[in-house]
Amino acid sequence: MKKKGLGRQRKKSEETYPVYNNKMELKRPNLVCKRLLFTGLTLCVVLVSRPSSAIDIYADPEVTLQNGTTGVLRCSFTSNVPVNSTTTVTWSFQSSQPESRFYKAPYVIFYFSQWRGYPGQDEFNDRVQFIGDISKRDVSIQLSPVQFTDNGTFFCDVKNPPDVTGTPARTELRVVLQETFPTVIVGAACGAGVLLLLIAIAACVILKAMHNRHDYEGCETLESMSSQAPQPRKKVESNLEGTKGTVPSGPLQGPVIYAQLDHSGSKNSFHKMEPVVYADIRKN
Repeated sequence: MKKKGLGRQRKKSEETYPVYNNKMELKRPNLVCKRLLFTGLTLCVVLVSRPSSAIDIYADPEVTLQNGTTGVLRCSFTSNVPVNSTTTVTWSFQSSQPESRFYKAPYVIFYFSQWRGYPGQDEFNDRVQFIGDISKRDVSIQLSPVQFTDNGTFFCDVKNPPDVTGTPARTELRVVLQETFPTVIVGAACGAGVLLLLIAIAACVILKAMHNRHDYEGCETLESMSSQAPQPRKKVESNLEGTKGTVPSGPLQGPVIYAQLDHSGSKNSFHKMEPVVYADIRKN
């Protein structure tokens, strides 16, 4: 009887174990899912709170330079991280001439790191000079003298850790002869200068003519005023002449005063009346 009881207990225990194991297997996947969810949320928070690690680089799309002259290839960048000693600048060149050894792929011609510049290929060793200010995010270079072998594409790449993701800027350089340099621009500038000079001369002549005309009109008005000034006086004289129509022609004589003169010497005798002219009070 005991053996039978022990057999039944073993069967019961064997039947219950699988149920228990199934519960454990169900609990483990739930725990893994919770951990994955927590890790994902943490990564999202870190990525959102952290600034972008992209860098933007700018350069002139096309540049035309004369052969034998000094040219500047400009390049600048923007970054959310301050410039530091780990900031690097790389200038590369790929020729557009099939016979050049720089035709197949870009070659480094200048490298900037640890606040210092390092030359690249021998063809550009003595001709490339860094003229930018990296603290102001300016990484331009100077090319002197410009040669026909420089026809091609120049690439400007900047890394400012942790801002290292960015597309290098590219500049297409076209080298031409000094005689074939766009003469239209030079001719237009010269023509504009000559036109401005002619306009200035014409303006001076017109102003001078207007000034002389003004002076002439001023003199004419003064002459007319001086010629018209005596007219009132003539009218007055004509009036006087009208009133003195009976006066005989000849030398003018002043007022006449008659007095009795005694020629005998007697006090009480008056023999003759003679006119005596005392003065002429009229002024010519």
